[in-house]
Amino acid sequence: CGTVISKTLQVQLHSFPSRVIISFQLSSASEVVSMTLSKIGRMSSAILSSRALPTAGPFPTADPFLFCVYHKDSYPKASNDRMEAPRRGNGQDFNPAAPYRMYHGDRIPGFPQHPHRGFETITATIDGIIDHADSAGNAGRYGQGDVQWMTAGEGVVHSEMFPLIETEKENETRFFQIWINLPSKNKMVKPSFAMFWASEVPKWKSEDEKAHVTLFAGHYFDQTPESQNSPPPSSWASDPLNDVGIMHIMLLPGGSMILPKANQEGVNRSLFLIEGLEGVEVDGKKVTDKVILEMNGSKDVLLELPTTCSEPTEFLMLQGKPIEEPVAQYGPFVMNTNAEINQAFSDYQKTKFGGWPWPRDDMVFEREKGRFAHLNGVELEPPKEKDVCENKESS
Repeated sequence: CGTVISKTLQVQLHSFPSRVIISFQLSSASEVVSMTLSKIGRMSSAILSSRALPTAGPFPTADPFLFCVYHKDSYPKASNDRMEAPRRGNGQDFNPAAPYRMYHGDRIPGFPQHPHRGFETITATIDGIIDHADSAGNAGRYGQGDVQWMTAGEGVVHSEMFPLIETEKENETRFFQIWINLPSKNKMVKPSFAMFWASEVPKWKSEDEKAHVTLFAGHYFDQTPESQNSPPPSSWASDPLNDVGIMHIMLLPGGSMILPKANQEGVNRSLFLIEGLEGVEVDGKKVTDKVILEMNGSKDVLLELPTTCSEPTEFLMLQGKPIEEPVAQYGPFVMNTNAEINQAFSDYQKTKFGGWPWPRDDMVFEREKGRFAHLNGVELEPPKEKDVCENKESS
């Protein structure tokens, strides 16, 4: 501009995963010129790959996980006192275009009794109610943020039904059903069952309360092996060195957070974008589709939702060290060889994995009964609000 500005040039370099910010300050002038250069000196992206989520059915998962489904059903008000839906199912009702699905249920949606062997199921709830019953005599009614963790081990039969409890409002139901593998040495352990009530599931939020994380499993956001809920003892997740993490992440418009890098090396980490497609940024990349992002677990990741968005964005994160063993799977049985799968079918035909001690295949409990867990002959209920407050104060 015809003016020579000389003397000292101070350069500051700030980098965060996907962009480099360089600030220039000229000592002989009062101006500060800043610019953002998105590609210069860029570090390698934390996103290893991206692919679309299937429109129906289970999500693809990485070892040690086997299966993941995000259930989202807008069930209507109960049509009668038996907690039934207004229509009957056809036994295979999985229509993704319908407002709700009956799955394998007849008048009550859900999954009547069926067997499992060789892995674990984790049912992490957000909204709604699930009734559980199994061949070991355990049972429960849970939901609204509770987590049920079941080790099938040598074999168990269970049912998972979604009774329409509410008569005055819709029975909105949202939850994740996740299968995590067992290593070969633990595939034939005795079945076990754990319930973590919503008030006991660790949660984190940012100072501005625009970023929220629910930690169904994992030692992040100030959680340690001592403070986090303990998975069943034979679970791959029970060893902190396997670094299993299961998180539900929600960003409100204007919210941002750092997803910290994995605690261990060699971890498989996947981010599933399940809600909110207005342009969340993951490591600087704008994402507007329901996708699976395979992530580099050795890097911190910045998640940002612009203030221009009108609705929250939600992710499910699954991570863990791979078991790295052969997987032979047929339906509800997951073993290491086809011979073991054949043996599972033979054992089930002979023993029914202990039989079914309940009066109906689609076992549900009385409408008036609250949330509970019946474990090894002892019935438990969620802690009262007063107990929760006292426990938090003592910790």
